[in-house]
Amino acid sequence: MNYWLMKSEPEDFSVTDLAKVKRSAWTGVRNYQARNHMRNMKVGDRVLFYHSSAEPPGVAGLAEVTKTGVVDETQFDKKSEYYDEASTKQAPRWDCVEIAHVETFPALLPLETLRAKPALARMSLLKRGMRLSVQPVSAGEFKTILSMAKKA
Repeated sequence: MNYWLMKSEPEDFSVTDLAKVKRSAWTGVRNYQARNHMRNMKVGDRVLFYHSSAEPPGVAGLAEVTKTGVVDETQFDKKSEYYDEASTKQAPRWDCVEIAHVETFPALLPLETLRAKPALARMSLLKRGMRLSVQPVSAGEFKTILSMAKKA
């Protein structure tokens, strides 16, 4: 099993929204490195659901990858901000994964709380300039964050 962190702006799609719909395709990613991370995901991988562009930003819950290789339909929708005129149904550029809600944490784990934890010092999320919306998380980092969530 691998571990990941996926960012979403809560006013667009929050962990509460995921809990309501149960599962959702993770559409709208338009960064090749983030897309490639999703291509490396396997069914059953665990995902930390991160609220970005929020006050405060932080880890809000847990999800699980339920399907891989999902074509991101927003690339074909001319009304979508994620429309890609160079992508075709015959040769789509953008794919994604489907995730399912596992847990909403009792309290958000704010970014500053994560920064203060020595065990997370090497975490990609905490590196200067790291803006990827999909990124790998080590098993140790994942366990540390789950432990912090249970104590929150």
